[in-house]
Amino acid sequence: MHAAERERVIVEALQGTGFVTYRELEALLDASPATIRRDLARLEDAGSIVRVHGGAKLTEGPRAPVLQLAGTPFDQSINRNMAAKRAIGAAAAARCEPGEGVMIDGGTTTLQMCPHLAGLGLQVLTNSLHIVNALLPQAGTRILVPSGSVFREQNIILAAAGEESMPRFHAPKLFMGAASVGPQGVMQQDVVLVAAERRLIDRAEQVILLVDSAKFASGSGTIVCGLDEVDVLVTDAGITPEHAAMVRAAGVELVVA
Repeated sequence: MHAAERERVIVEALQGTGFVTYRELEALLDASPATIRRDLARLEDAGSIVRVHGGAKLTEGPRAPVLQLAGTPFDQSINRNMAAKRAIGAAAAARCEPGEGVMIDGGTTTLQMCPHLAGLGLQVLTNSLHIVNALLPQAGTRILVPSGSVFREQNIILAAAGEESMPRFHAPKLFMGAASVGPQGVMQQDVVLVAAERRLIDRAEQVILLVDSAKFASGSGTIVCGLDEVDVLVTDAGITPEHAAMVRAAGVELVVA
């Protein structure tokens, strides 16, 4: 991770509470204490943060940065491959059992599950305000959200690094999306999003990945998890035989919608 990216991660980690510890930064950045101190010094010189005992805090006033995530904004990606996403969402929703608790990570494909969840009486933990809005008309669906800051371009709630933001909620299934999928694993374009998804994965008994077939050829990213941590992958009929073989070789159940 180069210096500019580390600095962006540090600033984003400060957004939840306005403070981050050295220990949290070491875990998030996988960098040495000396490197982190140099990064903090540059940010302090720029007026973005103030170094304090045990960590750093945001400066007050108009120089505090705007919350943003790397990657394509939600409103630009929502209409891409829509037919495939709708089919994937319907197939994924069919795996939900009446009355159970599930976690649904924010994304344009996971959003397509929502119309098919009505009448199931689910408890849904989600970090996506788009998914909250889609589920609100369903009187029998209970909705929980984590604490944190709202990232407007994705309409998603994320907490600062190291912050325990999830309600006391047990859900056997996590439905999540990805920016890309390859032999290295499941990838996203922003390290803050990766940290949030790791917290969800650690709480799940079963990880169900929803990705359209274009995500298998969409480049690189920061690794969220290996394919061996995914239990089920739901995609569309456009998946190539090579990619299907890769998924099955990792021991993942492949569902083609």
